Amino acid sequence: METPTGPTFRDATDVDVDALVALVESAYRGDASRAGWTTEADILDGQRTDPEGVRQVIKTPDSRLLVVEREGRIVACCQLEHRGTHAYFGMFAVSPTVQGAGLGKAVLAEAERLARADWGVTEMHMTVISVRDDLIGWYERRGYRRTGETTPFPYGDERFGIPRRPDLCFELLVKPLV
Repeated sequence: METPTGPTFRDATDVDVDALVALVESAYRGDASRAGWTTEADILDGQRTDPEGVRQVIKTPDSRLLVVEREGRIVACCQLEHRGTHAYFGMFAVSPTVQGAGLGKAVLAEAERLARADWGVTEMHMTVISVRDDLIGWYERRGYRRTGETTPFPYGDERFGIPRRPDLCFELLVKPLV
């Protein structure tokens, strides 16, 4: 049951794939993404995800793609994956038209709650492009800490976008779930 202002959460299905690809792309790529603050348009061109990538998250064992709806429309999503003592948080997107009103904070909190309740994990991990200081700051205000541990950006693999700068890498952020 949905309250007039509150979101509803459910697991994604194959029927949602096209809408989820459109949501993720709108939050991160192209001029439309500039309506929100999560845009990566200044650092990456090309795609952020594709139908195969979304379908893979939906089908992967110990993984779920959480869909967030408001008034029957998909407005956010995130990936949760069980990895032993921790969960991985990824593919997080909030529609640029509703960013800045607390929905992202609510989605993150629900993801953390589900990871604890469903899998009993003690930490949430995620990777963020290291030059995204504004986004990293947002996560830090929610209890995540930078580890300094990085992995290379997959230059040359256009499934992850076309870099506009040569210094991209992913940094691991971690939060204890207690």
